[in-house]
Amino acid sequence: MSSKGKEYVIARYEVKGHRFEILVDPEKALEYREGKRLDLDEVLRGDYVYKDARKGDKVSPEELVRAFGTDDISAVADTIIKRGELQLTTEQRRRMLENKRRQIVNYIARSAVDPKTKTPVPPQRIEKAMEEARVTIDLYRGVEEQAAAIVREISRILPIRIARARFRVRVPPEVAIKAAQELRRLGEVKAEQWGRDGSYEVEFEVPAGLQQEVVDKINRITKGQSEVKIEVF
Repeated sequence: MSSKGKEYVIARYEVKGHRFEILVDPEKALEYREGKRLDLDEVLRGDYVYKDARKGDKVSPEELVRAFGTDDISAVADTIIKRGELQLTTEQRRRMLENKRRQIVNYIARSAVDPKTKTPVPPQRIEKAMEEARVTIDLYRGVEEQAAAIVREISRILPIRIARARFRVRVPPEVAIKAAQELRRLGEVKAEQWGRDGSYEVEFEVPAGLQQEVVDKINRITKGQSEVKIEVF
């Protein structure tokens, strides 16, 4: 389907025995449903609520108030998108499920480690384990929520667990002032302090799968002039 040159689908919701439909961008509606901050104008592909969108049969403001307690289109659309169902074509569903699968694999690769070596697990191994475990992807559940359950499933096949890495970084006075601001951006800062000699120390946490990526960034930021300790937990 297309509207003004853009793909759209019907989002449908039934309440109190009545059906309500709106036109939405399928990808953005799914992102909105999962909690991504989007303006509803980016999601909606029309300004009306319908009883039957294909026939153009619109719902009156009075009917909206009876069903939703308001005739505000934004409030009604928010409910329909979050609680209703997207009427996707087979191809749209296949494409969006594949995209969700890739997002989950990438999330796990960034967040998990081999519990024995405490090193990241390559995405290819994660994907293979998901295939072997016959993991089912739910289009309507969030990536993080599904990832935790999937890690438990594939841990029977592949040594893996979700973990965090705590970095403790110390940089000498020569590079401390320039490096401090960039180092703070690498993760969730837990502690920091300046030494009397002008050196800088910071402690921060990141998903454990990002260890090597963060080490490379630290070396770039400090030009290799840093002491780094990593603890995976």
